[in-house]
Amino acid sequence: MLENLSGKFNKVFKYLKGEVKITEENIEKALKEIKLSLLEADVNFRVVKEFVGNIKEKALGSKVQESLNPYQQIVKIVRSELENLLGSGSSELNKASGKPAVIMLVGLQGTGKTTSAGKLAYFLKERGKSSVLCSFDLKRMAAGEQLKTISSQIGVNFFESEQKKPKKIATDLLAKSKEHGYDYVIADTAGRLHIDQELMEELKLVKSILNPIETIFVADSMTGQDAVNSALSFSEEIGIDSILLTKIDSDTRGGAALSIVKVTQKPIKFIGTGEKYSDFQQFHSDRIASKILGMGDVLTLIEKAEKEFDENESEKMARRMMRSEFSLDDFLAQLKQIRKLGSMSDIMGMMPNMGLPANRNVEVDDKKIIHTIAIINSMNREEKEKPKIINGKRRYRIAKGSGRTVQEVNQLLKQYFQMKKFMKKPFFKKMLQKFDFSSKMG
Repeated sequence: MLENLSGKFNKVFKYLKGEVKITEENIEKALKEIKLSLLEADVNFRVVKEFVGNIKEKALGSKVQESLNPYQQIVKIVRSELENLLGSGSSELNKASGKPAVIMLVGLQGTGKTTSAGKLAYFLKERGKSSVLCSFDLKRMAAGEQLKTISSQIGVNFFESEQKKPKKIATDLLAKSKEHGYDYVIADTAGRLHIDQELMEELKLVKSILNPIETIFVADSMTGQDAVNSALSFSEEIGIDSILLTKIDSDTRGGAALSIVKVTQKPIKFIGTGEKYSDFQQFHSDRIASKILGMGDVLTLIEKAEKEFDENESEKMARRMMRSEFSLDDFLAQLKQIRKLGSMSDIMGMMPNMGLPANRNVEVDDKKIIHTIAIINSMNREEKEKPKIINGKRRYRIAKGSGRTVQEVNQLLKQYFQMKKFMKKPFFKKMLQKFDFSSKMG
């Protein structure tokens, strides 16, 4: 996400890092590059002008000029301005006074609105909230069928009505939702390929009936300024409370994310980061700003790990590490846990400095993890518990059974023994003790 922009920003910072102090001349040169980078990323030109102007004003201030490390000051200023650009508001849904709370999704056809309705329902389900999905697209019946299928796949309720009038559908929906005690109603509305008055009137009617606590505009981030212009039109015509950006994982420019908040004055609350229903996150401007500047997104990685990793298994593994009992079976379990986080490229992208130009050409082959798993699975129980017994004959058998080479088996065993040696070091055991696993060892 935003990889091109990240690379260009870091190129500018690399140039400033070589300067002894910040001057009007070198800051002008740096800002020219930043300006071009943002315009190439399809960021609104008025937004770019204000953004660059704010950086220049702060960068030429006396505190920066007198700073012992002007480079760090510039990075700090740019990061702060990026956060302001992306919006610093809360990414929580608006509070409801009672049940059910209605959330209405609006947007043009093809932006991923129906899929996003399912992702939002799944997101709420993971947080212990019940919801019911309903389609108000009465002209495109396929949209309703798609939403019904999604509901079934994620295990969320779907409201289906034989009625053809929005008012009657909404009345029945709210009555049933209240009866069943659902926390949320998520309404997927009609869309068109372009904005027209008929669509707006239809959405105004549905909104007046449902009285949602939050109207979310769903925007395709890949469409850049078109998404921004559409969001502005929807905001002016029917009123929106927040924005959900889809296809962030495919957005190579970032123009929509960097323009939409400033232009609409509405916060981005959610982003779609992939095709799976779990590829859906709350939006945090500070994390995106850090990622653009090559500082990674460690907090999101930690949250993802907390959600995906089995806490009991992690504790058992930590205890075995402290006792130096880490077997190849434990190593296998660890690899399977890591695979739950996504591709290694995604994980590296969340780590600090991994997004810098120097590392952008480094490709991480996710198949290597699959190959490693296959090698360990080709070992018998005794070999997994006592890898030292694996001689040349056994290595040949394991290689043949896993479809890999003897050299790969040798590399795996070498890595494993190095890891075991590392785990015996005092500082590693002290690091594990910080997580208080030792107190649970019994």
